[in-house]
Amino acid sequence: MCVWFGKCFWAIIIFFTLICTALPVQAEEKKGDKIAAEEKKVEEKKDDKIAVEEKKVEEKKDDKIAVVNGIDISRKDFDQEMDAVRQRITMQGQKVDDAQLSEIGKNILENLINRELLYQESQKSGSKIDEAAVNEEFESWKKRFPDEATLKNIMTKMNLTEDEVKSQFRQQMTVKQFLDKKFTQITVSDEETKALYDSRPDDFKEPEQVKASHILLKTDPKADDAKKAEARKKMEDVREKLKKGEDFAALAKEISECPSSAKGGNLGYFGRGQMVKPFEDTAFALKVGEVSDIVETRFGYHLIKTAEKKAEKIVAYKDVKDRLEEYLKNEKKNKEVSLYSQKLKENAKIERFLK
Repeated sequence: MCVWFGKCFWAIIIFFTLICTALPVQAEEKKGDKIAAEEKKVEEKKDDKIAVEEKKVEEKKDDKIAVVNGIDISRKDFDQEMDAVRQRITMQGQKVDDAQLSEIGKNILENLINRELLYQESQKSGSKIDEAAVNEEFESWKKRFPDEATLKNIMTKMNLTEDEVKSQFRQQMTVKQFLDKKFTQITVSDEETKALYDSRPDDFKEPEQVKASHILLKTDPKADDAKKAEARKKMEDVREKLKKGEDFAALAKEISECPSSAKGGNLGYFGRGQMVKPFEDTAFALKVGEVSDIVETRFGYHLIKTAEKKAEKIVAYKDVKDRLEEYLKNEKKNKEVSLYSQKLKENAKIERFLK
């Protein structure tokens, strides 16, 4: 019994010793698992933060098209220039393929970079434009639009604010002031202007022109025969009045449905290709002071009176000499500015993000 008890006693002691030894180890293992889990969470948060930061960097890159000496050129400015070019191409009825559009984009980017480099140099030189001059330029620009609604509509389409437009004017005016001061020594000789005049004779031809007045009674091209006959009959009555000696200008003011009626129907001088064909042919065929028969165009019925005629002629050199000098000066200046911009590029830190 004592032997059995002794064996049991030592077995119990060994069992508890093993348990007591194992418990701290298991506790350490659990603690290690918890630390590992916490470390994993920290790493995951770091990874998420890095991903967010990388995304922000990429998004910021997408907001700019280039960086010039640390100054961003926004993608918005680039897109506005591209939209303007697209509109001009569309208005001219032309089409461009992807390769041509890509080349246009590269040229626009380089122009924006040149502009920014020149602006930075103008700032270094101390060039500054008075705010009143910027406002005056802005108001002058606004007058090119027929009304305020049209202006706002165009600015909305171009994603432009008034401050942004003024900022663009300020930059352009500052650069111009800087370049005008920098390149003041450009001269053009009489020999150069005369050589240009003699080399391009077709550029100095003044085409045949006619000065005419008209009386218009409008008709819709889709109007029925009865409506057209009514308008024609009314015009025949006007024609009879003219034959009896009534004044053309007075009748135009009274009857004509053209805005020119306020000036007695006077349209001023115009050349070939400026009026609809039936009207043009009649005006040029009439003798000075002669009134036409009724002429029908898509606008309605006309009576036309030719007042004066100018035959085709070559503009004399003396009359265009000053304009030729200014033209050649600008050409020389543009070449100088191009070379100067290239040197600025060579010494600048420029990053481009055009895809």
